[in-house]
Amino acid sequence: MNDVLAAALHRAVAHQHRFETRFAGYFDSLTDPDRGTLETPPHGAFPAHALDLVRELSLRGGKRLRVALLHEAAGLVSAEPVPGLDTAAVSIELLHTHGLIHDDLIDDAPARRGGPSTYYAYRSRFPDRPDTARALTVLAGDLAAFLSVRVLLTGDLPADRALAMAAVTTDAGATSVNGQLLDLERDFHPEPGLELLHTVTEFKSTRYSILAPLRLGLLAAGADPAPYDAELRGYATELGIANQIHDDWLDLFGDPDALGKPVGTDIRSGRRNYVVRALLASADAAERTALEAVLGNPHCEDRDLDRIRDAARAHGIDRALRSDAARHADQAAAHAARWHRRWRPAAAAFFAHLPAWSVTRES
Repeated sequence: MNDVLAAALHRAVAHQHRFETRFAGYFDSLTDPDRGTLETPPHGAFPAHALDLVRELSLRGGKRLRVALLHEAAGLVSAEPVPGLDTAAVSIELLHTHGLIHDDLIDDAPARRGGPSTYYAYRSRFPDRPDTARALTVLAGDLAAFLSVRVLLTGDLPADRALAMAAVTTDAGATSVNGQLLDLERDFHPEPGLELLHTVTEFKSTRYSILAPLRLGLLAAGADPAPYDAELRGYATELGIANQIHDDWLDLFGDPDALGKPVGTDIRSGRRNYVVRALLASADAAERTALEAVLGNPHCEDRDLDRIRDAARAHGIDRALRSDAARHADQAAAHAARWHRRWRPAAAAFFAHLPAWSVTRES
């Protein structure tokens, strides 16, 4: 790891550590009897429990990459502390929590971030009422989404800036829902094309995980992101594809302990991701039959996944996907390498070196 990348990652970790305290404080502020800012029903246990589950999943961990992107985006134009960044970080992480809760429901995923998914927490509480567990999971995800906008509109930001930032968050949320819809439609295509996979990636994750934090950081620092939107989109698109290819790679070839969840979840859920697309394109008749037998089978055994993993390695798919991810990461870095001409070099260097880390991480 070179010194510039090490310094960039050190700053990202510092942003993460500061944010954890801020995020916990945000949830405390919602329910504190003396300064509670969220009115909740005086009767019933379900509303408080939903908020507890949103809080628990939100604070359980994660790389907080969006938080680092926010701070570094503001740092592109300002060397001074920027008011509103913490609020923006809470907003985008709540939107992420919303996505995780709904994703885990859609995928029937039992674990997230080293603990039970929100859906399985409800299933455990209501084992004889599956419809209630599903409904409560949807509502918990909705609560996180609405809180992500509310925090911007009820904070200390100037009204015009709060509205502009809330517009970014709501647009990112709507876009990610469209991406989730397209993600489900993709699996109706026996062999989806690469452009479809890229589009799913852009709408489901890139727009809210990368582009929205860039826009929010610039807005918080008082800069209008609109004149630079093409550059920001170019960077976000390439980094998003690199990240997603690497995520798909990790889902089959990664370490479950490092990931905090089982591997093979995409194959078990029938998701035709970058790995599955490559497998379908390369497999012989016997390998294709074996893959189709486990694709979409949530009860397939580990040895079945081992056979799929062995076939992928035999065809060099593991190496090819890592090469593809690195190529897109390089293209993202090339976008950011030009930013030092306009913006502060230290922050521009963060964005130029981040892609290399994104395709070598273990979780």
